[in-house]
Amino acid sequence: MSGRAIEVEGLTKVFNRSLVAVDHISFNVERGEIFGFLGPNGAGKTTTIKMLCTLLLPTEGKAEVDGFDVVRQADEVRKKIGVVTEKLVAYDALTPLENLTVFGRLYGMDSGVLKQRSEELLKLVELWDFRKSRVGNFSSGMRQRLNVVRALIHDPEIIFLDEPTIGLDPTTAHNIRELVKRLNKEGKKTILLTTHYMDEADRLSDRIGIIDYGKIVALDTPKNLKAPLGPEATLEDAFMKLTGTKIRDEPVANNHSSRSRFHFGIMRR
Repeated sequence: MSGRAIEVEGLTKVFNRSLVAVDHISFNVERGEIFGFLGPNGAGKTTTIKMLCTLLLPTEGKAEVDGFDVVRQADEVRKKIGVVTEKLVAYDALTPLENLTVFGRLYGMDSGVLKQRSEELLKLVELWDFRKSRVGNFSSGMRQRLNVVRALIHDPEIIFLDEPTIGLDPTTAHNIRELVKRLNKEGKKTILLTTHYMDEADRLSDRIGIIDYGKIVALDTPKNLKAPLGPEATLEDAFMKLTGTKIRDEPVANNHSSRSRFHFGIMRR
């Protein structure tokens, strides 16, 4: 076991015996790094993240998160990660404070620590004044800010951010990006980020891995990915050069799972 936050070696996922969604990929994420994981629709990034979060069993290969094997030590992996998706993982009928209490108790947190942590997080994303309001009445920006802190309630070492700013207005998206940087720099969190916003990936990521047709086609710093295309090149230019311009559709295979579903860290029994 090394000191890396995430280690992936030969990771593969095959659906229905023939559809290779992820094809023997290998990469590492260093501790304290923001790692951008990019790819077109259907390229394999969502399937990869599901395997790293123990939502899917790999067909072949190996992956470790915080030193724990995602198959043999799945419960330990779940204790170490927080997962933020584009879909709100919260209960509309409850308040933000009640939502965080529910998730904190599922993680077995001490009541005193949970209370303090909830207050700190809600103040961090400027939702403390709305702590007694029902989430069902929140705007999309407020809901996504709650979505982020919900994944942070148990103080995870590693955070998976899957399209955290999709559909948000520019101000809210900016605030989410600033929060990501703060979590990384001040909180010393390791972050794996997926996004279709190339400028967002460029600004936030220390390194970027690009996956296409299930294979890693590039892995480098944003600066080095852009360099071959000239001084005025953008990350979008580099991305298009590597993956092409053909519009992709998401394969239905990503909707299948070979493991019992769990709620981002809590196994449903």
